[in-house]
Amino acid sequence: MRTAPTHVPSTERTDHHMPPTGVARTTPLMALERVPWRDIQDSTGCAAAIPLLLGSIAWGDPETARAALADLRTRICQYGFVVEQATAATVPFLWELAQLPHVTCRAEIIQLLKSIADARQWESTAAVYPKLLNHRENPVVWEREARQAVRERRGVLRRLMAEEDTEINRATTELARTLGE
Repeated sequence: MRTAPTHVPSTERTDHHMPPTGVARTTPLMALERVPWRDIQDSTGCAAAIPLLLGSIAWGDPETARAALADLRTRICQYGFVVEQATAATVPFLWELAQLPHVTCRAEIIQLLKSIADARQWESTAAVYPKLLNHRENPVVWEREARQAVRERRGVLRRLMAEEDTEINRATTELARTLGE
């Protein structure tokens, strides 16, 4: 008598987004696995969902990409000015996505980078409430690291400003002003 096969759980990783068939992985998201996302925090807790969101931004249709970017914004730059521990690790991927012509929400990505570069919430709070600097997890450091991560890739600004898309051009010009470029 034959028995029905038993289900054997897969050992394949499912926590990362693969591009659709026929689309090669591009440089920015190939490095996602180098970041210990499960060990760092976003506004919801564990930052493990960030790679999936970045993948959806990179390869999703316009609606999917915008929804993923909105979720990512809430996780790494809540309210447009409160950064998290995972923000600095996410910034290089945002810069890379902003340069990819097939990404449908590039101007919005650049606007998010500007919000991160402008973030001073934790520093402002620490100026009034210095005990914040004594916490084990220091959000002032996260904020500074996030701003520095945006500045480190500012060499891309000229190329983005040269684009014919007026939304990208306007967002890039605003980011350049924020960075003093």
